[in-house]
Amino acid sequence: MKIFRKLNDIKVLSFDLDDTLYNNKPIIKAALDAQFNYIKQIPIIGDKWQAQGANFWEECRISAQNNTPGIEQNVTLLRQHALNYALRFLGLNEQESELHSKAAYQAFITARSQVNVDPEVLTLLKNLSQKYTLIAITNGNVDISKFCLKDSFEFLLMAGFDGAQKPAADMFELAADKLNVKLENILHIGDNLDSDIQGANNNGCMSCWLNEDPIKTSYKGLADIEISDIKQLAKLL
Repeated sequence: MKIFRKLNDIKVLSFDLDDTLYNNKPIIKAALDAQFNYIKQIPIIGDKWQAQGANFWEECRISAQNNTPGIEQNVTLLRQHALNYALRFLGLNEQESELHSKAAYQAFITARSQVNVDPEVLTLLKNLSQKYTLIAITNGNVDISKFCLKDSFEFLLMAGFDGAQKPAADMFELAADKLNVKLENILHIGDNLDSDIQGANNNGCMSCWLNEDPIKTSYKGLADIEISDIKQLAKLL
């Protein structure tokens, strides 16, 4: 653990979820496979989808965003609208498209919630909760009520439902209001410099960057703390 600035009194630990508390990459792959496997079995439509080429899904997502400005803030609604758009584009009527887009989304989100968290991480969270209030703030749409993190947090804030995506102030400010604490007493932990660290820094929280599997980002600011393994947070005990 590297500490770059003097820390305020920490009262709340705020966690990002995906790729912070578990490896999300294989989970997303499995969820996408489940979504497209459902679509492939729709008579005629499955073959039409594949004939559109590799960029078809991304084009549908872009069209959904263009048709409903701001929808990208809610990844659940974005996926649902993109699925509906795609199926209408391929020839289904409104009723059929609604039916199959809901089923395809359900296939996705069911697989999306098949998350395994390292038992050591669960133990860490339990131990940290004896000293701090633990919450989660995510830009994603994983349903933690479906797996082993369901009892780990005071509450979960989810972009689109609880405010704009990080790095926007909405969810950080809402968390502080719900807990009746100052933003300066919240330490937000996450793997993404652009959303997690920029969001915490810009909105008056302390920040902890999990520099475990760095991704390309544009934010050049410095986190208050840097760790290479989430289990290093045990040093806060």
